[in-house]
Amino acid sequence: MQAKGEFEVTRIPQEELEIGEGATIGHSRFDKRFRGGLEASSVVHMLALMSPVQGSGAYVAIERIEGTLDGRRGSFFVQHNGTMDRGKPSLDVTVIPDSGTGELEGLHGRIGIDITDGKHYYTFDYDFRDA
Repeated sequence: MQAKGEFEVTRIPQEELEIGEGATIGHSRFDKRFRGGLEASSVVHMLALMSPVQGSGAYVAIERIEGTLDGRRGSFFVQHNGTMDRGKPSLDVTVIPDSGTGELEGLHGRIGIDITDGKHYYTFDYDFRDA
């Protein structure tokens, strides 16, 4: 199954985190609102690090999404794993196994994110395992 739509993002910077020998990583909270096949809101906490080489870095995040997915109500968590290798991006956003609640119990899948002309779009390929 597949859900598609648009989402809005609000970034709320958090205090940087010390990671040893004076190095710090960025910490941000994002509040999102999804429209389309996924009608939901979410909270994301992201940790990010840029390397000294221009265009290279990484981020990890955990996101809790609550709302309806093609008419099924519940919540679930996703894990973000993103890297930038000298300007070449790679992103994996995956439903955390067995994190679905309510009518989203057994949910698994991946969410693709595209940003075009400053607008955020998602494509969510998913299905349900036996609970």
